[in-house]
Amino acid sequence: MRSYLQLSVLAFAFLFLCSCGASRKYSSNNKQIEKAANKANNNSYKSYNTLSYIDEFKAVAIEEMNAYGIPASITLAQGILESGSGNSDLAKYANNHFGIKCTSDWKGKNYFRDDDQKNDCFRVYKDARESFKDHSEFLKRKRYSFLFQLDKNDYKSWAQGLKTAGYATNPRYPDLLINTIEKYQLYQYDQSESEKQKIAREDRVFTEINQNIPQEKKKFTPVDTPPAGAKPILADGTYTVVKGDTLYNIAKRFNLTVDELKMLNEMTADSIRLGQILKVK
Repeated sequence: MRSYLQLSVLAFAFLFLCSCGASRKYSSNNKQIEKAANKANNNSYKSYNTLSYIDEFKAVAIEEMNAYGIPASITLAQGILESGSGNSDLAKYANNHFGIKCTSDWKGKNYFRDDDQKNDCFRVYKDARESFKDHSEFLKRKRYSFLFQLDKNDYKSWAQGLKTAGYATNPRYPDLLINTIEKYQLYQYDQSESEKQKIAREDRVFTEINQNIPQEKKKFTPVDTPPAGAKPILADGTYTVVKGDTLYNIAKRFNLTVDELKMLNEMTADSIRLGQILKVK
């Protein structure tokens, strides 16, 4: 009995030391990123309120809208909500305004913070403009493709469509976007297009989406691993929920949208519990 306890204590100590070592590694990495960002900004960051954030980034949002058809109002509203109007640590130090994570093909620097899991890896951009452009690239994939058939000034359908495609697990996400757009009149930056312009834009965007499809897993699947202790998918197509799981990261792991995962399991809420068995195929 004593020997078993000693082994248990040693195993716990080993795991604790490994965890501490990993945490120090991530902390050291973030300090380097923050030091470089402080140097680039002369230790004086531009502080935004929502109106100044809109004024700063409306031009790049309009540019991306005209290139791909994503309403500028949607891009700006997402940036406001996801970056705290540019004041989050991720936006300040990593120039990451949309919470886009590292993937296996990402060659840039990384910034770590707790999200779906502890120390999730996020992309570091050279400037905010690069983040806005990568946001467009993030949406140019099969699961969001139906959105690009919408008019580029149809922000309400885009807001609902992002939820349908599984962009966010919050059932109120479309309302949050629409309320932000209407509160700050972001729809004034959206522009209509002629039928000819729409056809040309759709042809260009769908060509790029189709080219992306063979590389989607590499280009868009975050590098974060399943939580420690995660069990493999069983032969009957089920998965057992472990600590650290969320509907969002389970859906991503099995190439599903959150709505598809909920539909498979006849779920009406977003909550899950440890040990719960979910159908994943």
